[in-house]
Amino acid sequence: MAIKCIEFHPTREMSMTVDEFKAWLHNFDADRDGRISQEELKYALQSLRVRFGWWKARQGMKEVDSNHNGHIENGKEMEKLVNFAQQRLHMKINQSDW
Repeated sequence: MAIKCIEFHPTREMSMTVDEFKAWLHNFDADRDGRISQEELKYALQSLRVRFGWWKARQGMKEVDSNHNGHIENGKEMEKLVNFAQQRLHMKINQSDW
């Protein structure tokens, strides 16, 4: 029996909520530690076919990783990542469905 997995792939043209963005991003959490590394962020950006995704992931980490531990964690850092995606990647991310 085959199981089909439907994945959510946002594009910069479509609109999504913050919760949808977080859920999509956590699909790239390869080690399932609940945090996003620079490498995981790079793969997420590459899935969107963002030009120079490796460089934008590096810039995102510099801007978002406030405690410099190499990971984006929930809370303030995730809020900063949402802002980064809106401003630098031009993604349309809304606070809620309404």
